[in-house]
Amino acid sequence: MTGRSADDIRPRPTRPLARTAYLANAVLAWLGVGLTLVISAAGGYEPTPVTGNLYGVHPEGVAGVVSRVSDTLSYFTIWSNVVVAIALTLLVRQPDRDTPLRRVLRLDSVLMITITAIVYAVLLAPSAVVVGWSRLTDPILHQVTPALTVLVFLVFGPRRWVTGRVVLASMAIPLAWIVWMLARGAVVGAYPYDFADVGTRGYPAVAATLAGILVFGVVVAAVFWGLDAVITRVTRTAGGPQPEGTST
Repeated sequence: MTGRSADDIRPRPTRPLARTAYLANAVLAWLGVGLTLVISAAGGYEPTPVTGNLYGVHPEGVAGVVSRVSDTLSYFTIWSNVVVAIALTLLVRQPDRDTPLRRVLRLDSVLMITITAIVYAVLLAPSAVVVGWSRLTDPILHQVTPALTVLVFLVFGPRRWVTGRVVLASMAIPLAWIVWMLARGAVVGAYPYDFADVGTRGYPAVAATLAGILVFGVVVAAVFWGLDAVITRVTRTAGGPQPEGTST
């Protein structure tokens, strides 16, 4: 006997406030992705100077729809926001269902969107030209959604979903993006970011940068793992109710 009551080991159902937070997070992520795709397909973004072998050169009008949308769907920013949207939608639909895939998607949602925010702020924002519709969509994709996603994770969890195996598995989607981005770039001759521009920097330099970002991703995932453990431990030590959305 461990002295733990049945209430301590029984999975706690997600409370309405947690589900509302998941819903708000999902809606914002879908909104950012949807607006970006619609504006891109319509050619609504202001043309900006393209240097090196970067995305941004498209036929005008209807002829450029496929090219513009394909480029948009190949940005890590869009991938990370889509992962957030899917992970939080699953939590809204079945907040108390715990599966390995859901655990990985939940960690990837905070991991990938955090990397998006940091890389944008450090590497891209200093030289980014934000005009027209970008003034609306850029903050949603790179700042508002990341901030809300991390906040919702810290407050509502679900708790104790992150493990060492989940941290390692969370690298699968970022790796898939790297493979897709480089393979597509080899075909179309264009890349989403300066640091991924193989035509200008060469494969060794690009590979080194991407490897560094992946290592940083593992560190970020480990930080969220630690935060999750600390929040769970502090809550239990204080003797209060578990954070909303807790799974045990």
